[in-house]
Amino acid sequence: HLWRFCSRCHSLFIIHPDVKETLADHRPVVALESTIITHGMPYPHNLSTAKEVEAIVRAEGAIPATIGILEGSIHVGLSSDELDFLAQSKMALKVSRRDLPYVISKGLSGGTTVSGTMIAAHKAGIPVFVTGGIGGVHRDGENSLDVSADLTELGRTPIAVVSAGVKSILDIGRTLEFLETQGVCVATYGDSKSFPAFFSQQSGFTSPYHVSSPQEAADLIVSTLSLGLQSGLLLAIPIPEEHAATGQQIEDAIQTAVTEASSKGVTGRDVTPFILQRVNELTKGKSLQANIALIQNNAKVGSQIACALSKHKEKSGGNFRGDIKTRKSKDQRIDSNTIVIGGINVDFIAKGTTKKLVFGQTNPGSVCQSFGGVGRNIADCLSRLGHKPLFISAIGKDSHSDAVLNYCKHMDTSAVARLQDQRTATYCAVITESGELSLGLGDMDIHQQIQEQYVSQFEDQLASASLVVLDGNIPVSTIDYVCHIAKKHAVPVWFEPTDADKACKPFLSESWKALSYTSPNLAELCTMNHTLGLPTPTELPRSLEDVLGCVPALSRPLLEHLNCVVVTLGALGVMVCGEHDAGTVNLQPQKQKLKVRLCAVHYPALAMSSKETVNVSGAGDSFAGAMMVGILQRLDTDSCVRMGLLAARTSLLSPHPIDPCLTADAIHPEMSHSQLWSKPSCVWIED
Repeated sequence: HLWRFCSRCHSLFIIHPDVKETLADHRPVVALESTIITHGMPYPHNLSTAKEVEAIVRAEGAIPATIGILEGSIHVGLSSDELDFLAQSKMALKVSRRDLPYVISKGLSGGTTVSGTMIAAHKAGIPVFVTGGIGGVHRDGENSLDVSADLTELGRTPIAVVSAGVKSILDIGRTLEFLETQGVCVATYGDSKSFPAFFSQQSGFTSPYHVSSPQEAADLIVSTLSLGLQSGLLLAIPIPEEHAATGQQIEDAIQTAVTEASSKGVTGRDVTPFILQRVNELTKGKSLQANIALIQNNAKVGSQIACALSKHKEKSGGNFRGDIKTRKSKDQRIDSNTIVIGGINVDFIAKGTTKKLVFGQTNPGSVCQSFGGVGRNIADCLSRLGHKPLFISAIGKDSHSDAVLNYCKHMDTSAVARLQDQRTATYCAVITESGELSLGLGDMDIHQQIQEQYVSQFEDQLASASLVVLDGNIPVSTIDYVCHIAKKHAVPVWFEPTDADKACKPFLSESWKALSYTSPNLAELCTMNHTLGLPTPTELPRSLEDVLGCVPALSRPLLEHLNCVVVTLGALGVMVCGEHDAGTVNLQPQKQKLKVRLCAVHYPALAMSSKETVNVSGAGDSFAGAMMVGILQRLDTDSCVRMGLLAARTSLLSPHPIDPCLTADAIHPEMSHSQLWSKPSCVWIED
């Protein structure tokens, strides 16, 4: 049932445009949960509190991203109408990690708990999450094993959670012990280590640490994320003094409510809502007022921390990993002024469900529609990784073009021409059960309309770009024009060949000498050499030993002018060829060619079974796009290639050429387990 999955995948994870733009600009965003709306307070207090909290976040200079589930889609950032829907919904579920698959598969709606919100915020790239209080180990938890999923989530999701500590209805001592076991750093915000208990500034327990300012808290978050520990951080914010005075009255009411819950047989996830409702009744609304006050205070402090963290991010060159070896200073950072020129396709992927496809008859399988095209794929990948390029392409004025533009709303498609009486390019791939291409058919005529006359409108942008990417779909004359402009203004150009037939295009003239990078497979590399009149093997080598011997020899002529040749080898990995520097290849563009020894470095592919592979149509483009991001960020060569390999894997696991859930954090090598990586091997390229 791949078709059903594909039709929903693009809407599985929806980031509000304001949130998406803010994240792309590296400005502060604060994640907010929604169970406080659906289960924590009665209507209309829940709605007014949610809107007041969002207003506080904005007043402190950050953008709020309330997270919730609407009809099976995870929304990061909710509109006013969506907040109102959740606030009034009688059917909204309480959604933790375990509930996400079911709620999404059934198209249901719900409020995300601390655990559920952490997952969504981390996938969106939001490092700070503000809530009221977290769950914990329940009283008698050593017998009942009733432990909140919030605690285990803190142990495996690297995000900073700002809360008022833990409710006193829980076993606070065992909760802190459990957090220690999970490796979670806990710090109280203020001058004391006293750990707060939601309505009370003191619980009788202490945090291991404390931070006294937004800057100190931001420094702690940076250290946590820099280490790549995969665990979160809990910042406990005591309730403001003026509202803590009613704490004892509330605590007495809590004890009464706990006793009532036990006598009435209230258990499991129903306990907390019951107690909160009963405590509100017993205190005649004072607990609700205190609850609102502490949440608003958490939002204020959490937003200040997010703003301090954003400033820290600027200083560390756009990431939180300021202490790792890939650190780059601000003046070294290359701005992402990137242009991609290439094709857009509407793809139909037909996958067989039998081991062998038989031509001439109907084979059982599934058909999935997605959006591809090499240029579009690379622009999509760059956009999802925070380097939104200007994408120059052409589509028709038809139903396919409307669908493409709607799907590509996260990209800059302002330079995509819509042409009357032209068909948007379509591509149909028939792939085997293991994901290998069996047959492809394409209607690509419109790509010939991406002509020099149209592209020349963007000459100023081309002349000042930090990187220009060309795919092999565009006309030879357009490639020649762009290469001429790039050479004149010393702009690096990356040529992605697309297929063996189109790999020859820059090599039909002197244009190839203006290229800085190219990323062919072995067949495309042979085409390039053949076009230059150089000898090529009559048959492509198959064994790893033969391939690794052939690639450096075929890359050597290209390196007379290109900075780097990146040869993708499918299941055999990738080989990066270029100028030797400190045991690897120097990926940064050189202003002038120096006489330096050349080398080739082989990186094995990440292990994957054929059963895991959904399709192979975008793996190479994902690899190239992610590697470009690494180069633009001036990361070391190993990091650039590993980012590419991780992005390629996400593509192989997705029905879409570029995984809609791809994020910069998901492919950062320091965020992944070290055991994924086999040691690369380096060989010299002889003259």
